[in-house]
Amino acid sequence: MKNLLKKYARLVIKTGVHLQSDQLLVINAPLECADFTRLLAQEAYTAGAHDVIVNWKDEKLAKLRYTMGQDGIFSEFPEWRRLFYMDYAQQGAAFISIYAEDPEIFKEVAPDRLAMSQRAAGAALIEYRQRMMNNENAWCVVSIPTVAWARKVFPDVSVGASVKKLWQEIFKVVRIDKSSDPVENWKKHVGFLAKAADFMNAHQFVSLHYCNSVGTNLTIELPKGHIWAGGAEYTTNKVLFVANMPTEEVYSVPKRDGVNGTVVGTKPFSYNGNLIEGFQLTFKDGVVIDYKADKGQDILGQLIKTDEGSCRLGEVALVPYDSPISQSGTLFFNTLFDENASCHLALGKAYPTCLAGLVPMIPLYMKIL
Repeated sequence: MKNLLKKYARLVIKTGVHLQSDQLLVINAPLECADFTRLLAQEAYTAGAHDVIVNWKDEKLAKLRYTMGQDGIFSEFPEWRRLFYMDYAQQGAAFISIYAEDPEIFKEVAPDRLAMSQRAAGAALIEYRQRMMNNENAWCVVSIPTVAWARKVFPDVSVGASVKKLWQEIFKVVRIDKSSDPVENWKKHVGFLAKAADFMNAHQFVSLHYCNSVGTNLTIELPKGHIWAGGAEYTTNKVLFVANMPTEEVYSVPKRDGVNGTVVGTKPFSYNGNLIEGFQLTFKDGVVIDYKADKGQDILGQLIKTDEGSCRLGEVALVPYDSPISQSGTLFFNTLFDENASCHLALGKAYPTCLAGLVPMIPLYMKIL
């Protein structure tokens, strides 16, 4: 286990953010993930990091704040926190986020409080998030087991066994085993996804038609000059990085007013400490005009109404039917994993790198080298 953890930490540093000598690293980490965060810091310093800064998060304390705090605090976002992100981003830091929350930690929180907090953070961090979406900084999102998350995924075994089983699944889908070098494994995987993106870019399809057995019938037009990406990308300083581990998708941007029909989710969606289940969205000319969910409908409604762009699609992604996550048959209750089990869509802001002319592009073939 110690050897596998070290391999994982090295993979995140070497391939995930591809940390450069004398570069700053910021790690956003839950308190429960402290041991792995220290491993990441150790690998970062070994790789020559200028310094490692950890931004600790406590979801249990956050729940207390959401349930007991005064109403006014949820429309506020501290200036020092905005400056924290922007200062390190402007210094060229790489960012690692460990996404390992309890899927239902905020199920008892009033949806409007969550929505207000999301809007306040979105407004305050708009410049920082724009930098990430423009690939001005290297960034990577990864996960490790926490007790609450593991118990949700494997509820029929003991606590220790559930954590062990989740570790086993994570190692498998991030291509880590005892006998091979995961950095080399990911070079091959990135090459495969680059070829898939090349295929889609060469054909420049006009539209995609999605159907499934539970009611999805959705047509998505693609704009002229759309670009498919996946696997690894380059920062504006030409540093190759992998934004999500795991990742099995190639993705692009839909035409703003070219989405029509209904999409029905086949897996629960974990959003902001809540589960949205049995949901469907109906689009007309790119806008969500109707929605419903068997569970979490209020949360879904707040999500769609977050701002003027949250009722439109910002991403369309294709995933191989036989992806490792699909083959595992495991429902992770974690979007980082579950989105890589099947083709998927995302509401909200599109990646500027997926449309020609918005952000300078580096030729895709360089990703294979």
